[in-house]
Amino acid sequence: MKHLGPMKTVTMALTLLLALAACGYHLKGSGLKAPEGVETVAVTVLENRTSESGIEMTFTNDLTYEFTRSKVLRVVDEKTADAVLTGTITSLGVQTISYTANYDSDERRVRVTLNLSLVSKDGKILWSDPALAGIEEFKVSDDRFVTDRNRREAIETIAERIAERVHNRILQDF
Repeated sequence: MKHLGPMKTVTMALTLLLALAACGYHLKGSGLKAPEGVETVAVTVLENRTSESGIEMTFTNDLTYEFTRSKVLRVVDEKTADAVLTGTITSLGVQTISYTANYDSDERRVRVTLNLSLVSKDGKILWSDPALAGIEEFKVSDDRFVTDRNRREAIETIAERIAERVHNRILQDF
């Protein structure tokens, strides 16, 4: 194996870092900063105003996971938290986006909208988004159970994406 000179090694490393930066990748921890005075956060169970049973736990768990995973803020109970993330799942809608030759639904799109706020223990709103939305498509099957599973997986994908987006927005706004 041929040894690269120090200049070529540095050049290759810089090229790789620039390529990663151009693709939107960032190193963990870069640019993430908690609001001043906030070291701990609690995530309350979201209120669910939709007819989709159980999604409040899916969204709440994904939000909790994102904050736990990043370790920028320590996740604690509401009584001891410096700030509390609260919110409501305000709507869930499904629409057909493509049809079969027989005019049956072939693919649908689910859209979930949330109203979220991060509030400090003294009641100050540190961050909020009253119309945070996520969209995901899913296939429709002749088997109703398969279609229901596909819809549920689409909602879970939305929950994961929204949790990551909320986490990053809260910590990058400061």
